[in-house]
Amino acid sequence: MLLLHGLGATGAVWHGALDAARTTDLPGALAPDLPGHGAAAWASSYSFGTHAEVVLPLLEAFDRPVPVVGHSMGGVVALELAVLAPERVSRVVGLGIKVSWPPDDAARALAMADRPVTSYDTRDAAVERFLRVSGLAGLVPTDDPMVDGAVVDREAVGEGSGWRLAQDPRTFGVGVPDMAGLLAGASCPVVLARGEHDAMVSHRQLAELVADPVTLPGLGHNAHVEDPAAVLALV
Repeated sequence: MLLLHGLGATGAVWHGALDAARTTDLPGALAPDLPGHGAAAWASSYSFGTHAEVVLPLLEAFDRPVPVVGHSMGGVVALELAVLAPERVSRVVGLGIKVSWPPDDAARALAMADRPVTSYDTRDAAVERFLRVSGLAGLVPTDDPMVDGAVVDREAVGEGSGWRLAQDPRTFGVGVPDMAGLLAGASCPVVLARGEHDAMVSHRQLAELVADPVTLPGLGHNAHVEDPAAVLALV
């Protein structure tokens, strides 16, 4: 499998899924940091399509077409990959994709992309900000190894003092997905899913796009962190 994280997160959010995958018939899995996140390089601009182009070579590590599971923004990138390289993608699972974008929501995202990099006095303050941005606050403790690659000691990289997020703020300018077009262009099976308590997307909104959307009982927006096995079952 290829596992793609959402906006503001890193590939480390899939650690639980990677552990669970080792007990299934899908033991081979990769969970990269998408451009502008974690250890990945920053770019001058970002889009779902350019994200897909960057991670496309990872699919060549597999000797057959594989499922691509993406959370939120990563789910859109998974669909882009299915259109870009249909011979490489056997199935797409898109989890918690925001599919309704009122003008105010789109404008808010663009405004966040224009914000300068923020510096924090302590690692804890930077970690708390990361957890809020990624929607992981309350799910992941501040000392969890998952957060290690999400914050940067600015002194260690020659940027002066303080801490910052590893995420490039400009990643918020990734754009609004063309869900209808991507679904029409994907030739493989596609599952769109959400957690029952995910405020980002409703079951009704997904049902307007696909015939059989899945709502995972008791879970929220980061269902893959809350219950990795439930998400892998969709594969």
